[in-house]
Amino acid sequence: MREYILVLLTAAAVTYQLSGWARRAAIRFGAVAKVRERDVHVVPTPYFGGLAMLLGVAVAFLLAMNLPFLGRHEIVRHDALWILVAVAVLCAVGIIDDLLDIGAVTKFAGQVLAAGIVVQAGVRLLWIPLPDRVVSLDSASSIVLTVFFVVLCTNAVNFVDGLDGLAAGVVGIGAAAFFVYSYVLAVEQDLVRATTASVVSVAIVGVCLGFLPHNFHPAKMFMGDSGSMLLGFLLAISTVSLTGQYDSSRIQPGGGDLLPAYLPLVLPVAILGLPLLDLVLAWIRRANQGNWWFVADKGHLHHQLIKRGYSHRGAVLVMYVWSAVLSFGVMTIGLSQNRWVIIAWVVAAVVTLVSTVGSTGRRVRGSADRAAARRRQR
Repeated sequence: MREYILVLLTAAAVTYQLSGWARRAAIRFGAVAKVRERDVHVVPTPYFGGLAMLLGVAVAFLLAMNLPFLGRHEIVRHDALWILVAVAVLCAVGIIDDLLDIGAVTKFAGQVLAAGIVVQAGVRLLWIPLPDRVVSLDSASSIVLTVFFVVLCTNAVNFVDGLDGLAAGVVGIGAAAFFVYSYVLAVEQDLVRATTASVVSVAIVGVCLGFLPHNFHPAKMFMGDSGSMLLGFLLAISTVSLTGQYDSSRIQPGGGDLLPAYLPLVLPVAILGLPLLDLVLAWIRRANQGNWWFVADKGHLHHQLIKRGYSHRGAVLVMYVWSAVLSFGVMTIGLSQNRWVIIAWVVAAVVTLVSTVGSTGRRVRGSADRAAARRRQR
């Protein structure tokens, strides 16, 4: 556990320190988010937060590969190296988009390429648990499902990145829940505690913590597509890698081990519950309007919260609470399998729903936003 904490703190420190440098580089090269009709920010804001996050992940991975415990396990060194290559490719595509605003098809191709890199390295879904049996995937099915899942998660986080601090906070909370789950699972199943899933998820938490001081409202910089795609990609990969290190022969259909077996596949859905819901609703909304699914609009969940009267920070905090309820709730239920835990989670979810729907928050007037923006620019 000490080495995991060291990886987390290293990722946070490197990301925090390099974010200022990345911000200045973005301004120099003109990678700045202009104010558009659908945007919430009121002044042009530099990108390249994803570049600082990539460097934070890189240093964290290199550290993990050379630590006495984590570094002596070949699977961690092997997976970390190839994942780092893949996220470098993905981040490069995002940076080009931040500079030149490339098309959605080009970004999609970059996402598939990055997913293909880790798949060829052996990081892939190997089996799927069903109610009556565990299905082992053949090579073709494993590749297709892994690439689909990784690209889906990558785009889900990209969709939710619409308010200051939203994507970093939501993904950081979810990654923390997944790290707890992967570590506890390793202890309970007597597995090696040095797993790719734990290393990747703890690194995600670190870079999110390091970037949030620069990105929380009023944001000094944005992560851009390079950052949002990086976070979604890493979260998906941490999930996929866990299925390859969990012994499917221990899963007994109908037995007590089956529910925890579902969690490597169910927990990411809970972690990305809001982003995935937002993505599906966006597809439906844009299809009804006669637009392609990638045509941006101002109808996302965070936009709806602001329309209801929530302040910028208030809307973000509401999304944080929902992410914590979903991710930590599902993780706790799966590990404990206690009915009182389920009851407590249902009560927490109902209270959160009533609070979200029943409250209109405190509306932030445009003048207040402009004043905050001026303070940020000083």
